[in-house]
Amino acid sequence: MALRDKLAKRMEPYLEPGERIQSVFMAQAGPSPYWLFLTYLMFFWFRPVVIAVTDRNVVIVNTGKFWTTTFPKKLHLRGPRMVWFGEQSGLWGSIQLDEKYYVHKRFHKDVRAADAALHQMQQAGVPISR
Repeated sequence: MALRDKLAKRMEPYLEPGERIQSVFMAQAGPSPYWLFLTYLMFFWFRPVVIAVTDRNVVIVNTGKFWTTTFPKKLHLRGPRMVWFGEQSGLWGSIQLDEKYYVHKRFHKDVRAADAALHQMQQAGVPISR
């Protein structure tokens, strides 16, 4: 099973009934990941999260650290769907929600997919929660 499929399955308990995931990806909050190269202590200051973009909300769930970063543990934020993430570039792109999150290049296409889904929803005239 692919990582994105596993993340989507593990995020299901944090979704409202009938809510559909449009995109799911991992990110990290805290200091810039580029600082991790300077000192191993920064490794303890970052906070990994899983972000699920659904047809109704943006759901951010904290995960475990170290070997359990793909296992959601606690709901951090449920925000409105009306969010444009913007184009990602470099090894670590960033998105601004309640705080700055860094998204690894591996998940940049998932961020683009979330923006594309929002664009489709707007074109179709689907009411989007604010």
